[in-house]
Amino acid sequence: MRILGDIITTEELLEIAEKSFGDLVKAVVDIDKEIIAIDAELHSDLEALCLENGSSQNALWGINYYPEMIGEDFIEFDSMINLRPSQNNRSRYVENENMRRDIIEISKKWIKTI
Repeated sequence: MRILGDIITTEELLEIAEKSFGDLVKAVVDIDKEIIAIDAELHSDLEALCLENGSSQNALWGINYYPEMIGEDFIEFDSMINLRPSQNNRSRYVENENMRRDIIEISKKWIKTI
């Protein structure tokens, strides 16, 4: 479990996936600080790591990376931590299109060949 400090490749993500879930890597993106935490069994563990490092709860969104996929299938916007009626997000999916775009752009910043 770590917050990315350097750019990571999809090949590195694939290695992480193979050691845990096989085809996916869980991640939490802080859309304000533009950082990504990866590599945990639960999104809530990554969320806690980000909070310990100064992130705001409202800025954290859980996603999954599928390193063998390309295009839109690379990122899945699904996590229990995304259930936030107070932020008008009433499902596990990141419902706000602008927020999804921000998550994609932050992912492109940290993950090579996305």
